Amino acid sequence: MPMRLAVAGFMHESNTFNPLRTGRAAFAAQSLTFGVALLDEWRDAHHEVGGFLEAAAAEGFEPLPLVMAWATPSGPVEDAVLDEITTYLIAKLREDRPDGLLLALHGAMVAESHPDGDGEVLARLRRALGPDFPIGVTLDLHGNISQRLADNCDFAVAYRTNPHVDQRECGLRAARLLARRARGDVRPCTALAKPPLIVNIMAHDTSTEPLRSFMEEACALEKRPGILAASVLPGFAYADVPQMGPSVLVVADNDPSLARLEADRLAAALWDVREQLAPRLPQAAEAVAQALAAEPTPVVLVDTGDNVGGGSAADGTVLLAELLRQGATDAVVCLYAPDEVKVCSRAGIGADVTLTVGGRVDHRHGDPVTLTGRVRVLHDGTYVEPEVRHGGKRVNHMGTTALVETAGHNLLVLTTLRHPPFSLGQLTCLGIQPKRQRVLVVKAAIAYRAAYAPVAGTVIPVDTPGLTAVNPARFEYRHIRWPLYPLE
Repeated sequence: MPMRLAVAGFMHESNTFNPLRTGRAAFAAQSLTFGVALLDEWRDAHHEVGGFLEAAAAEGFEPLPLVMAWATPSGPVEDAVLDEITTYLIAKLREDRPDGLLLALHGAMVAESHPDGDGEVLARLRRALGPDFPIGVTLDLHGNISQRLADNCDFAVAYRTNPHVDQRECGLRAARLLARRARGDVRPCTALAKPPLIVNIMAHDTSTEPLRSFMEEACALEKRPGILAASVLPGFAYADVPQMGPSVLVVADNDPSLARLEADRLAAALWDVREQLAPRLPQAAEAVAQALAAEPTPVVLVDTGDNVGGGSAADGTVLLAELLRQGATDAVVCLYAPDEVKVCSRAGIGADVTLTVGGRVDHRHGDPVTLTGRVRVLHDGTYVEPEVRHGGKRVNHMGTTALVETAGHNLLVLTTLRHPPFSLGQLTCLGIQPKRQRVLVVKAAIAYRAAYAPVAGTVIPVDTPGLTAVNPARFEYRHIRWPLYPLE
């Protein structure tokens, strides 16, 4: 009888400065998939769960699909959701008795009562399943890793790219290692090291220095005798929790001292380049002026303070207002605006509408803007991304969506669900041709680059205010470790 490994995922990046809680409906709107339905939805995805499933034939195990829960980054997850998913996992694992569990976590999940959401999930699983049950975990490199997380799984491996284009490969790595652990070929032991600093989100591009060298070193380290896995995670600064900050995870084969030596070495090297991990960006007025004068086009203006993939509001108006003030033309701005979508839907295609957009979630991201335009497109908001993109999803949902054209041929994409700009499909499904626009505003930091870099003529990241502002001094932290450079 072939070895059976359970496959599951429970993933959320939680921004604790966002007052909105993430409930069951937020997961159901994106992915809340149980049992065999998981296979159809995730087998072909460029995601670690797709990697788990791909590895089954090569490694000689039968995948047992349990659940995949994923929601757009937002505020902390409701306790009821954490309880439901974890209880379900425990019940199914006890019932089906597989030989091990492959579990996709994010690493930066916070629940209402649990600052270390991922660690809480693993602690409950370990208590229920016992110390010898094999558990292998994959992590987003934006995870804030706790010692409790490391202690309650056999090993954890993280992505090495941002934008995240190696997710499927990460799943393959984890599946291979768990198969070896379940067969008794290796005895993984993990060391976690956490240097006392914050890595600015704009330094998270793993194709540039200094992170590129760290990812190359982690990959090289895995080729050394006795090392099973090595991961460098720059962390997620928008979670006010004790484990916030970068992490180094090194997994050795039954050699704790080797794992500790290498983890501490890489952590010290991160500390040594700390000044390179805090870049400075232009403010909105300066950035828009640069964009309107820039060649070649299109110019991608990166609204870092309203980074949807980091749990921000998605309806920030700072750049929209500045573009209008400076007389921009042929610009595209996407906003979360469910009430305004209803107005457009009632008016119909071709109708003129006056809308007040933005600033509904909070006023950290700018004030509401009133404008008049014509409804050009109404769309159900679902599209398929066939290419390898950040996040790994193929089928994407932004809810009912309206495309409104305003003066100067500027375009507003108004969505019913908060939707990060991980795919050009967000625009092309509405008939927008990105290369023909002068300005494309993306509410992001780094993740958008996999989709937008091929079409961008000029890229200008902007220091905008909001729940994902690039300057950590904009936030009032109460629960993080102190001191953390550059705050002290």
